[in-house]
Amino acid sequence: MSVIDLSKIPVPEQNLRSYLDTVCETYELDFAAYAGIDPIQQTIHGFVNYPEDWQAHYVKQGFQHKDPALLMASRSIAPVDWQRLRKESMFEKILLAGQEFGIPEQGLTIPVRGPYGDVGLFSVTRNCTDHDWKLLKASILGDLQHAAVHLHDHVMKTNILTRRLTHPSLSIREIEILQWVAAGKSQQDVADILSISNRTVEVHLRSCRMKLGALTTAQAVGRAIGLSMIHPV
Repeated sequence: MSVIDLSKIPVPEQNLRSYLDTVCETYELDFAAYAGIDPIQQTIHGFVNYPEDWQAHYVKQGFQHKDPALLMASRSIAPVDWQRLRKESMFEKILLAGQEFGIPEQGLTIPVRGPYGDVGLFSVTRNCTDHDWKLLKASILGDLQHAAVHLHDHVMKTNILTRRLTHPSLSIREIEILQWVAAGKSQQDVADILSISNRTVEVHLRSCRMKLGALTTAQAVGRAIGLSMIHPV
């Protein structure tokens, strides 16, 4: 997956980095971060208020693909306290690396799920003892969950990300195959017309169904027509 830094994308009337700073100041936290997963483009988009040198190191090491906090939260509906991950070897590696850049060991990652299969992950950190962290988390968790939803909703309202999720990106070959299917050609017909194997046609059709959220090829064709990606015949 590639990484898109939302702080580099103009978002009218939204200063998301400033919002993270406000959350940290309000709830006595050290750092905060938002990461979103685009299920269509297979990209991670996000913004943080971590030190820039840690951001660069994190991405260079590919930690966004290995971080147990993000991986566990992306599969969960409940917040993930980093204390649960201390026995994970990869988390220990990331945690030790982060401490060199001033990143605390106490943290929490809150998942948010959207209507298009999109997932947002809101993380916060605090340098304190286990006892103090337990008390702080209990007092602010509800507010942080609201903040996570607020962040994810605002990110998804940007034209760039909404367009990616509501208008899936098909390859030229996938569009070509769907257009022939829309014209009434069988899978074998399409293979013969394009001089490719029947198996290759099936692989492309499976990809089309996945990208378009369709259970059947007929549904994929219907949605592609509805999105003006192909034309009815």
